[in-house]
Amino acid sequence: MGIRIGIDVGGTKIEGVALDGSVERVRLRVDTPRGDYVATLDAIAGVVSALESRFPNPESRPVSVGMGIPGAINSAGFVKNANSTWLIGQPLQVDLEARLGRPVRIANDANCFALSEAVDGAAAGAEVVFGVIAGTGTGGGIVVRGQLLTGPNAVAGEWGHNPLPWTEGDEIPGPPCYCGRRGCIETFLSGPGLSADHERHTRELVRPADIDERALAGDPDAARTLERYEHRMARALAAVINLLDPDVIVLGGGLSNIERLYVNVPRLWGAFVFAADAHTPTRAIEARATTESRIPNPESWVRTRFVRALHGDASGVRGAAWLWR
Repeated sequence: MGIRIGIDVGGTKIEGVALDGSVERVRLRVDTPRGDYVATLDAIAGVVSALESRFPNPESRPVSVGMGIPGAINSAGFVKNANSTWLIGQPLQVDLEARLGRPVRIANDANCFALSEAVDGAAAGAEVVFGVIAGTGTGGGIVVRGQLLTGPNAVAGEWGHNPLPWTEGDEIPGPPCYCGRRGCIETFLSGPGLSADHERHTRELVRPADIDERALAGDPDAARTLERYEHRMARALAAVINLLDPDVIVLGGGLSNIERLYVNVPRLWGAFVFAADAHTPTRAIEARATTESRIPNPESWVRTRFVRALHGDASGVRGAAWLWR
């Protein structure tokens, strides 16, 4: 197909990339015109035009445009569930195709992330991949045998808006979520959720990166906050394993930079993944005193791999380009 263009529409920036196979040839970034739908269309079209202008040879000009958005396109063709609220209810795909004069494929940004990591990222070659973004919010995407799963309701992989499983103590009923419910996984495992949990226990508001730094420096309060976070992530991902049984779970977003997650979360989730030889959740909950005592088995019997995204912040825009694989 030649060079593929990928566009990632975020709340603060619109990023575009041109891929030649798996090789990134050009990348551009502009500010998102917040609150202005028509200006957002203009900005997207401008990024596509600027990327195309880098390839003067007609035979090498990009012929495809894929786009990731912080939401989804419903069955009637309108944007839904977007935290960039000025997109909600708009016929984004139709309007953009009219401006560009070609078909455009659009997917949720977490789905684009998962596709990128499944095609040529940390989960390349795996049969079933679950991609998780943990940052300002939490999202997820599912790729099976290289194909993105969307579902008839366009919500496949929307992991963050399920309730935190196996809740205990002050996790019930859970913090309020913008979706109107309480106790969603996002309220615990997003960056703001991590900071809020630390504040509830210490009365000090600290950024997630600083919590990690303090824990590394030996701060006991920060270490306990990360232990709670790891246990919650282990339970939340164990529920995914019980339902989907992925070969690989790839973590992206700002919280993917916390290195200890890749050791401690897999050590903890074995207590909650269903199997006759697994430790029971009751035993795991009773052994909450220290991080070491909560670890069911340093060499977890669960075969799912938990890895950090290979392409980092670029995964979303690369995955948008791969929508035209």
